[in-house]
Amino acid sequence: MQSEIRKELLDAFTSAGDAFLSGQHLAEIIGCSRTAVWKHIEELRKEGFELEAVRNKGYRILKTPEKVTADEVRLGLTTNFIGRNIHYVESVESTQKIAHHYASENAPEGTVIIAEEQMSGRGRMARKWHSPKYTGIWMSMILRPNIPLSNAPQLTLLAAVAIVQAIEEMTDLIPEIKWPNDILINGKKVTGILTELQAEADRIHSIIIGIGINVNQKKEDFPLELQEIATSLFIEEGETLSRAELIRTIFKEFEKLYTLYLDQGFLPIKILWEGYAGSIGKFIKARTLNYTIEGKALGITNDGVLQLEDRTGTIHHIYSADIEI
Repeated sequence: MQSEIRKELLDAFTSAGDAFLSGQHLAEIIGCSRTAVWKHIEELRKEGFELEAVRNKGYRILKTPEKVTADEVRLGLTTNFIGRNIHYVESVESTQKIAHHYASENAPEGTVIIAEEQMSGRGRMARKWHSPKYTGIWMSMILRPNIPLSNAPQLTLLAAVAIVQAIEEMTDLIPEIKWPNDILINGKKVTGILTELQAEADRIHSIIIGIGINVNQKKEDFPLELQEIATSLFIEEGETLSRAELIRTIFKEFEKLYTLYLDQGFLPIKILWEGYAGSIGKFIKARTLNYTIEGKALGITNDGVLQLEDRTGTIHHIYSADIEI
């Protein structure tokens, strides 16, 4: 009940913009007492929100905290279901691990786990993901699509498009997607995506999409071994970005594409993905667990599988591999 009041309070401030909202008006909107409204206002202040209170006018939010708490992300959120249920943790081993727990407990679709820091963040093939505190976006999203099990990897590509569109909306940068799950800026990795399933042989229970984005790190924040291959939006743009605003923008773009995907299938996502792919038409090296293939990347199939043409003209379908351009 308390969390619902908080959500409605933040939705009211979101709708009001810079306008003042009186305590009485807030109480009527939310359906609680003015005392309850005041208590929640004080809780927001404790979290780092700066609120102005003017007699006979009411309250308005002047400044939000630098963290990515559930309240901070909800303020300004315009989605219908993505991010409407947020679990925030300061420090955690992995948001994926927590997401698996909530997914098995029937958390609603669109539930997101957000952390300020991951102690054991991971990417594909159990690789470690460097996730320092208060610098990036480390989150996992729970989805429950009614799609065939074989189509699950398509959501990795959908997430990549949504993140690229969000970065373009908030910066002047030109990101590129590297199949299947990396986003690069000027050839350096800025985002990784990890998709995992909870499923039976013929039915998906949930798809959990883990997203790691380097947002405000400086070069010295990265270990030496990563400084030549990883970057952040701050390094490339030269400006500090609001992580909460970027999260809200990602949620907005993701929900729009996800709704389109469920309605029209993968083809519209495929067209968008290929427009952002940096490897299409280039010669690449694809390293799978068992072999390495070199050739020209032709694009992806209608199922999201990478097509690679080797020097003999044979077209290979790559389902999982590390790509080197």
